[in-house]
Amino acid sequence: MSVGVGWFERALGKIAPRTAARRVRAQVQLELLMEARAYEGAARGRHTDGWISAGTSADAEIAAAGPLLRDRARDLGRNNPHAARGRSAWVTNLIGSGITPRPNSGDAELDTRVKEAFDAWCDNCDADGQLDFYGLQMLAVTGMVEAGEVLARRRNRRAEDGLRVPLQVQILESDHLDSSVSGERPNGNLAVQGIEFDRIGKRAAYWLFAQHPGNAVVSSRLRFQSAPVPADQIVHLYRKDRTQVRGVPWVAPSMRTLRDLADYEFAEIIRKKSEACNVGVVFGNDDSDEGVTGDLSVTDSSGRPVESLSPGMFAYARNGKDVKFNTPAAVGGYDDYKASQLRTAAAGYGLPYELLSGDLSEVNFSSIRTGLVEFRRSVDTIQWQTIIQIYCEPLWRWFCEAAWVAGQIDRPDVPVEWSPPKFEWVDPYKDVIAQVLAIRAGLVTWQQAVAATGRNPVEVVSEIRAWMKLLDGGDDGDPIVLDCDPRKTTASGVLQKLADTVAAEAVQDSAAA
Repeated sequence: MSVGVGWFERALGKIAPRTAARRVRAQVQLELLMEARAYEGAARGRHTDGWISAGTSADAEIAAAGPLLRDRARDLGRNNPHAARGRSAWVTNLIGSGITPRPNSGDAELDTRVKEAFDAWCDNCDADGQLDFYGLQMLAVTGMVEAGEVLARRRNRRAEDGLRVPLQVQILESDHLDSSVSGERPNGNLAVQGIEFDRIGKRAAYWLFAQHPGNAVVSSRLRFQSAPVPADQIVHLYRKDRTQVRGVPWVAPSMRTLRDLADYEFAEIIRKKSEACNVGVVFGNDDSDEGVTGDLSVTDSSGRPVESLSPGMFAYARNGKDVKFNTPAAVGGYDDYKASQLRTAAAGYGLPYELLSGDLSEVNFSSIRTGLVEFRRSVDTIQWQTIIQIYCEPLWRWFCEAAWVAGQIDRPDVPVEWSPPKFEWVDPYKDVIAQVLAIRAGLVTWQQAVAATGRNPVEVVSEIRAWMKLLDGGDDGDPIVLDCDPRKTTASGVLQKLADTVAAEAVQDSAAA
């Protein structure tokens, strides 16, 4: 605590020392009172002198650090195995086999036509002609996790292109955004890092480069030229941690930890290699060669001196015959240190330690399940509040509008329900039993339980009916009884008719007795 003795108190002390002393005491008491009521995190003093905290907005922070964070995150994803595993863990848990749409207009005939049109469009929706709708989901979410954000651009096609639904989607990395476009525009709009907002704060346009500015082969005429693209033609996918307009890589809080751990491991490897370079020293028999201080050199099999070292080499003293081996120093605690650093990195990345490290040596059923429950809450939140809301819904609207214009469906706005991929639990048997009990208790419906697996309940019912008809022999075949047919067998596999017969005989015997 600093005592508030200023120039006024010092001057007053020469004239009225008691008055000056009372002022100083009052200031000290005031500071003590304020510190007693303040947050410890806001305390000032020598212990927090190095704590730099700026009151800048999220946009100002991202404008300054965003490009470097993005480049370093990609470098980690290319070269750091833990960063690459973390990115893969996020993408596979968020997307899996895909977040599937299910038309839900209330009109079964319309929903069927929309589903057929979507299935046809799904295989041809990639502007690059390589992925389907779910592959684009994976690519977009990968860009969001690794670089912090990604863009999806609407590409309307002509009738002569031969597409049933004349629409395709192009995935663009955030480097296409011209961040230099900032400030007030001639039309009165405001641009922030390449995104233009109208006067009420709504996104009006995205300033995009025609080609990726980092391409090895790029037109010099187009490289540094950007043009506005209407905002309704762009989907900007990123996670909003604050009210920012751009995203940041998800690995940002763990970058230093992962980098320092990689440097530590590299230093350990170099140290071990250096120790391995001097396996031993060959000494002579005379006394002058005892003690390693004689004519010491490293030679090859021909006796020529070697200036570069490699693991497994011997140093020879003159007339060397006796060998003394070097003993590398052992370093303890390496595994504990690495595990501790990876736990820190996993916390910053938002992943369980086991998913980031792949280390399952210290987990049991209860611990891994508890950890995954919390993680899957995070996955569920991001799926519904970010991916479905920001990415999937706009693309569905684009599809419906294009299909309606092409005459494939009867209306341009078909309601939809989304089904994220189901989670595979540690013990699926217990989870299925829990689902059955929840359905029987009325806590969830059968349709909700099926939708949670990523399937369409209507399609599942149709498949079950077709399969049951086939089991019953169809039109001219013999019936087949399988243990999994609940109409004919109990859960234990006993024929239902036989079970009913046994039960009836037991009732008769009881009555006779």
